[in-house]
Amino acid sequence: MLSGMAVLTFLGAWSAQDAGVPLGIDLVLGASAMAILPFLQSRPLLGGLLLGALAALSPAATPSATAGTYVVARREPLRTAVPVACASIVGHGLQALWRPVGLPLGWWLLSDVAVHAALLGWGAYGRTRDALVDEWRARARRAERDQERKVDEARRAERTRIAREMHDTLAHRLTLLATTAGALEYRTDLPPAQVAAAAGVVRASAGAALEDLRTVIGVLRERPDELRPVPGLANLPALVAQERAAGAVVSLEAPDLDLPAQLGLAVYRVCQEGLTNARRHAPGASVEVVVAADEGLRVRVVNGRGGVGLGTGTGTGLVGLTERVELLGGTLTATPRPDGFELDAWLPWKP
Repeated sequence: MLSGMAVLTFLGAWSAQDAGVPLGIDLVLGASAMAILPFLQSRPLLGGLLLGALAALSPAATPSATAGTYVVARREPLRTAVPVACASIVGHGLQALWRPVGLPLGWWLLSDVAVHAALLGWGAYGRTRDALVDEWRARARRAERDQERKVDEARRAERTRIAREMHDTLAHRLTLLATTAGALEYRTDLPPAQVAAAAGVVRASAGAALEDLRTVIGVLRERPDELRPVPGLANLPALVAQERAAGAVVSLEAPDLDLPAQLGLAVYRVCQEGLTNARRHAPGASVEVVVAADEGLRVRVVNGRGGVGLGTGTGTGLVGLTERVELLGGTLTATPRPDGFELDAWLPWKP
């Protein structure tokens, strides 16, 4: 690029020798014009004006002046590029007044304006195209980031959903297993019939836990028809019977209602979480489970004081249960009472 500009500068100086100006002066003016080109990046307007002045003095500055018009139009907005182009046009017009040119003055001026207008338009087009390409690239990067964020949020939501399902299903079974196994460990004086019954509860709970695990894993399958039906209001008697078989004192009041699957599942999970927490934190306490139609559905699980529990939990079960209830437009409260604990949920429902 630099060598080509040097050759054009030399040819411009050589072609103007019949004007009586020494070749050395034209070469110096041409070299000065070339030296100004790098400064167009930092001082485009000043550099353009200087190039126009040098173009008025020598044809050797013509290559640099015309190139400067394109360079400024390529990099700067029109409010800067147009004055630079005008300075070069005026400079070449003044050059034609005292230096010989190969065309009549009128044609020279017309060609001068046309060439600089073309350079100005070409540079402005390139600048606009680059800006559009940069904008498209920025949009593509933003779209990629947004897509990555959406995928990450979907993964987190799916992990949270799976973790909630595993807690809701497995925690109940495993807590029952731990409680029954603990009773077998410490109550060595139990008659064989009760030991056999407790062992039966352990076996049944282990089998049910395995089945629940298969259900949770099945959530990840592509064919949802392979999943077994989700539990609902009709499964509460079986849940309570399982607790009673493990030795708990549980009462159940629940109407026979036909609920949507998600609503019935939420009712079942609230009761299951309440029974699990009662067994874990107040073993031996009586538990009252009440489901009633109260301008919606009211689900209450109340337990009294019991023995020493298995220790404090992490609270993730109640957090996940609260999310499940709130997604359906309901509310959930967990309140300690002087004589025990109460889990109260309300879910919107119209018969």
